[in-house]
Amino acid sequence: MRTDHSCPKIFRRMRPSLPLFRVVSVVLLALAWSASGFMASAKDRAAVVFQSDFGLKDGAVSAMKGVALGVDPALPLHDITHEIPPFNIWEAAYRLKQTAKYWPSNTVFVSVCDPGVGTERRAVVLRTRSGHRFVTPDNGTLTFIAESLGVAELRVIDIARQRLRGSEESYTFHGRDLFAYVAARLAAGRIRMADVGPLATNGVVELPYQKPEFRDGVARGNIPVLDPNYGNVWSDIGKPVHSRLNPRVGERFEVRILEKDRVVWSGVVPFAESFGNVPEGQPLLFINSLLELAVALNQGDFARTHGIRSGPEWSLEVRRP
Repeated sequence: MRTDHSCPKIFRRMRPSLPLFRVVSVVLLALAWSASGFMASAKDRAAVVFQSDFGLKDGAVSAMKGVALGVDPALPLHDITHEIPPFNIWEAAYRLKQTAKYWPSNTVFVSVCDPGVGTERRAVVLRTRSGHRFVTPDNGTLTFIAESLGVAELRVIDIARQRLRGSEESYTFHGRDLFAYVAARLAAGRIRMADVGPLATNGVVELPYQKPEFRDGVARGNIPVLDPNYGNVWSDIGKPVHSRLNPRVGERFEVRILEKDRVVWSGVVPFAESFGNVPEGQPLLFINSLLELAVALNQGDFARTHGIRSGPEWSLEVRRP
């Protein structure tokens, strides 16, 4: 009996020819190269973080994000808030200060609180010394960012060259037509800072306010914002100033809250590490999550109870009684 050790005909037919094997190998290598290139570009993408005074009742925020994804569908998009009170540039500036430093250094922020949209106010991109980038109207929004993170580069957006194609006849939605588009192109690496427009010849517009200081035994600063959910009253009195009080847990301090020169509330309250260190409904002085002095009621709303608001005309004073 003849023994045939070769493959049956059916398997011989399935055995790939050498040229086909080479073609498949080349295709697989090309796909691997492509994937490695994609991963490199994905690694280079920056997050885009939005905030505005638009609210979420209509499609404005969605439109901005749609524009960004139209530039690069793989861009990571996030939000700070879209509940800035309408036209409240002060709060927009503070929310950037509150959050920006916790994001990776190449993050691109879009802040749109823009009562002057369509006017001669500048549209700018600021790159900080930390590497964060901010795309926004230059109307005071960058006050605290310029102070806290420093200015490495400030460019005025060339609106005619950089705006979203097809939006030339739209004058009232720069959040979509300009800021989101420029931010997405920066984050995706489609343009560089130098492409945005010319270097600014002067600094950012700054909002005036009471700078924190320690004088005559009094730590004094501004009330930039209230905790919106709990009514805690936050100040900008950071460690360089409040450390001079050398507060210790359990010590009592005289606190005054003023609107301009009018005392709205005053009292002597304990310094505590957290809310539960005092009885329910009682006030306390504490250091908030930004390491700045704040006043609260344990399980109560200090701001509503005592008629306190925030802004450049509101200030907090703390001293030993």
